[in-house]
Amino acid sequence: MDHETGEILWSKNGDTPMIPASLTKMMTAYFTFDLIEQGEITLDTQMTVSDDAWRRGGFPSGTSTMGLSPRERPTVRELLQGMIVMSGNDACIVLAEGIAGSEEAFARQMTERAQELGLSTVNFVNTTGLEGDGHVISAGDLARLAKLIIDDYPQYYQWYSQDSYTWGEYTQANRNPLLVTMDGADGLKTGHLDEAGYGLTASAVRDGTRRTIVINGMPSKQARAQEAERLMRMAFSAFETREISASDARLAELDVWMGDARTVGVRLGESASVTAHKRAFVRGSSEIVHDRLIEAPIEAGDQIATLIVTIEGKDPIELPLLATESVSRLGFVGRAVEGLSRMLEGGA
Repeated sequence: MDHETGEILWSKNGDTPMIPASLTKMMTAYFTFDLIEQGEITLDTQMTVSDDAWRRGGFPSGTSTMGLSPRERPTVRELLQGMIVMSGNDACIVLAEGIAGSEEAFARQMTERAQELGLSTVNFVNTTGLEGDGHVISAGDLARLAKLIIDDYPQYYQWYSQDSYTWGEYTQANRNPLLVTMDGADGLKTGHLDEAGYGLTASAVRDGTRRTIVINGMPSKQARAQEAERLMRMAFSAFETREISASDARLAELDVWMGDARTVGVRLGESASVTAHKRAFVRGSSEIVHDRLIEAPIEAGDQIATLIVTIEGKDPIELPLLATESVSRLGFVGRAVEGLSRMLEGGA
């Protein structure tokens, strides 16, 4: 995905709901950021670790953990870092219980919020991404969620590139492989379940351009790391952005019916940014579309035609073409002469 435009550049099953595993925690974090912004909680709000959170998400669970112990009172800031950097399931459950009273209630609320944001494939039954019937989201929606996190809450995004986090005597390194292998990579989240395979949502910046990738279903950590690096390199090397700039330059002359001039110039009235595979630009085409007869009077600046740009693998881009000058309508005699002239031209 191109970050600036939010455009999906390449996709394979990108709209198909899938099991996200710990990629779920991106939405758990985003929803928590929302609540901080709304003043419901603060980064310094303390929450108590329940026995249930410890059993299902702490060391006894054998899953990714922050290493919390029952009745500890970490702050929201600490829990967010434990979730984002350490992928702590216990941190997710403690946040959910402290905010909504139960993990189930929090999961319902964050699903509703995700759907409000336009993430239409989302159905979350927990906050951790652990096994749950019907717990899904598509790769495309994960990419869009990454954009929302980066754009809406840049003040917290630094945590996604944090090398490690320590709670008590337990330290966990960030699992995102691109943070180590690729310059410019700065987020976001890994995921793994036996039934889902190894997944990653990752974002990186090069020369001011940000691209995001999402992969899932990889058979191992090594395969995930290799495929993530390959796709991210391709995202920057195989795609480029070109500008179609509005200007006063005359792009074409179009015939006018019943005007005191036989033609009128058109110029591009709106700019557009197009990101596509480099080969697609070579095969691209454009055409001017307008009514069969462009009839006077015409005022300079009127839209009288449309430029349609077609690039392989993308929806056609439609841009307005504006008249470069005014054309007055002929009087009665002039219209009669014009009509006769056009008839004779047609006969010839």
